[in-house]
Formats: sequence, C-alpha cells, structure tokens
Amino acid sequence: MNDDSNNNDTNETNDTNDNIIGSESNNTNENIKKDNDKDLTMEMQVPSEDYKEKGSKDIPLILENTNYSNINNEKVKKNKGGMRKRIVAYVIVGVICSTLGGIGSAIVTMNMMKDTSTATTPKVSDTKVASTAKAKLITSTSTDILTVPEIVKKVSSSVVAISTKTTAVSSDVRGDTAEQEGVGTGIIFNKDGYVLTNYHVISGSQNIKVTLNNGKEVSAKVINYDAAADVAVIKLAANTVVPGVAVFGDSDALEVGESVVAIGNPLGTEFIGSVTTGVVSALNRQVSIEDKNLKFIQTDAAINPGNSGGPLVNSKGQVIGINTAKIGETGVEGLGFAIPINTVNPKMENLIKPILNIGISCRDITADISKQYNIPVGVYISQVKEFSSAEKGGITSGDVIIKFDGKEIKTVAEINKIKATHKAGDVVKIELVRNGKTIKINITLSV
Repeated sequence: MNDDSNNNDTNETNDTNDNIIGSESNNTNENIKKDNDKDLTMEMQVPSEDYKEKGSKDIPLILENTNYSNINNEKVKKNKGGMRKRIVAYVIVGVICSTLGGIGSAIVTMNMMKDTSTATTPKVSDTKVASTAKAKLITSTSTDILTVPEIVKKVSSSVVAISTKTTAVSSDVRGDTAEQEGVGTGIIFNKDGYVLTNYHVISGSQNIKVTLNNGKEVSAKVINYDAAADVAVIKLAANTVVPGVAVFGDSDALEVGESVVAIGNPLGTEFIGSVTTGVVSALNRQVSIEDKNLKFIQTDAAINPGNSGGPLVNSKGQVIGINTAKIGETGVEGLGFAIPINTVNPKMENLIKPILNIGISCRDITADISKQYNIPVGVYISQVKEFSSAEKGGITSGDVIIKFDGKEIKTVAEINKIKATHKAGDVVKIELVRNGKTIKINITLSV
C-alpha cells in the first residue's frame, strides 16, 4: 500500500508502502478562448443639416405641376440640339454610375464576407480543450444490443494487462525485503493514456509495466487512488498511442438476469484478453473484503486472479463494473463481484489529480509491535527511494515517523490525510526516532 492519498478521508491501511513511483500531471485547467464576433451591421449615414439646406435650394422636393403637352414647337426646336447633348451626357453619367455602383457593391460584399469569415472561424491557437475533460468517463446511451463477438471487438482494444513489482516487508520489522510480482487488468478511459484499475492491483508497486491489446509494453505511473473504494488511476508513458478507449454505461440501470461479459488476464499475461460470459446474479451485494464493506454487482461470469481491474460489460458494449473479487472456497463456483461504475464516476475528479509523494516504503507500528521490538508507535520506514523528497530531507531506512506536519501520527492513513491538505512544493516538518534519538527534519512535498 502507498502512503499517498486521493484526498479521501476514508483511506485506511495496516501494512503499507509508499508509492515511490513519481507521478506527472497534465491537469492544469485552461479556459477556452474565443474571438468576439464582429458587428456586421452597417450604419447608414444621416445627411447633415448643411446638406439638407443646400438640397432644399438645388433639388426641388416637390415636382412642379407642369403640363408638358403645352410646350410650343419653337421651344422644342430651340432646345433640340441641347437636349441631345444632355441625353448623351445623362447616358454616359448613368453608365459610369452603374459601373461605380457595381464595383462599390462588390467591395462591400467582399468586405462583409471577409468580416464574416474572421468572426466565425476560430483561430486554432485559441481553441484549447480544458483538462477537466480527463475527469469524465466517456458514457453512452446506446440501446443497440450486441453479440458477444461484437462486444469483445468494441471493448477489448481498451483492456490492458498490468504487471507490477512490489517490495514486500518480512514479518520481522527489521528483517529483509523481497521483490514480488503481480498481474492485473486495467481499462483505458482517456486517449491521453489514463487507465482505471483496482487499488489492490498497484498497491505498493515500485515498478509498473502495461501490455496493450496490440502487444506493445509501456511503463506507467500511479496518478492517484482511493484505497477504501479499491480503485486507482495510472497513466501510460508520455506519447503512448492507445489502441482504444472504453465507453461506460449506467450501472444503476442493470437488472438481475441481464447478460454481461468479463474481459481480463486471469492467472497472468499468458492468458491476456480472456473473455468470459454470464449474467448479473445480484445487485448491491454487500461483501466484506480486507475489512472493507463494499457494495458490488454479483455475477457468475468467471473472474479469476488477474481479472482484477478489468471491465464487466453489458450487452450494449458499455463498461458497467470493475471486476474485483471472487469467493474461492472449495465447492463454490460462479460468485464473482464487480464495483459498480456509478460509484467510481464521482471519484474521477480526485483520481486524476497527481498524488503527492514522499518516496518511502513503510508500515504501521502498532502497540503490540512496539512492545515486541522496543520501537515507538508510528510509521516505520523500510525503504527510501533514491532522489526522493524523503532522501533529500534526510529520512533513512529504520526511522520511525512519530509526528508529521506538527501532528502526532500512528498510521500511514494519518500521514495521507494530512498530506492531502497540502500541495506540491509545501515544506512539511517531520519528527522521527532513529536509534532511540528524536530527530527533526523538513521535507518538500512533490508529485
């Protein structure tokens, strides 16, 4: 188990390790920038008073009541030559005006089209996707019923195998440590490489490798987790091209007897991508696992060690649960359990926030252990990661932390709770016991 927390006060643990794998964050919220639409309304110019006065003198506003049939022939003859000239002049002026008018209209139209284009076409550099989108699982309301092969084709590209290496501490507090390996399953829920899995799959891991559906193996880091709910988020190495992203459904809409499909890696990577089918046997089934009472979807779809963290999928190809446990007693068959996805979705905002790391593997020292080994009650440090905040601050293996941030602590869960109130870069005062002597140090929290 890690000493890190997802800001959830319900995290509890006994024997636990710090997540000494560094995390990275891409969660800076950015506002989407937009250009203000330009006003394309063209205002008409109102003639000034001077213009009106001049117009009243030069251009009659009322036509004279003239009977043109009474004009005598001599006037017509006299003005015949001048009339022709005027007609020609009028025609020329009309042509010029028409030409200029057409050009002017074209210019205005072009300018309007230019303004419209500028106003409605956003600049690429100004359009950014807010990072909060990563906190949401992609959901679907499709009602199409799929066959099992269609479900597998739709979902399997987002299912990964998670291989871990963990340092296990012997029952002797001062004893040797041993490296253990484990395999679980995960679900890619974001194109940036975020993977949802069980907490117990990555608990205490110092090294995580992920095998994608296409066979490619990449490294991964723990981002955050909720130990009490047994869920965690890890992130694939930067620039990893994911083969698929899962679509999630509504677990509250499930009905007992409904068909479901489980996809995972039972017993190891040699059985990667195994598919089993079954039905929803029960809903809201309360089961106690590792002293935690959780409500599950019960299914008879085969779930084995290694399936943990994998998807339970409904007949529409939507992930509605995270396969977590089974009852494996002799003579017991078909009792598997999955975490309803609707209990996970509200936690996603916290789960994608990078956890603050100290860089230690540690365990709780209870009153009984304290008496047995004559060491103080607190958090015993079994291992310190190189170049970590702990190493830089002066923490060494064998130290027992008794105060964190000025507060007395007895468990890793208490450290996590206090740490969750801080941010990266904060300096925390630590009081510890080393070889019977009390020492005070400062460490700088980092992701």
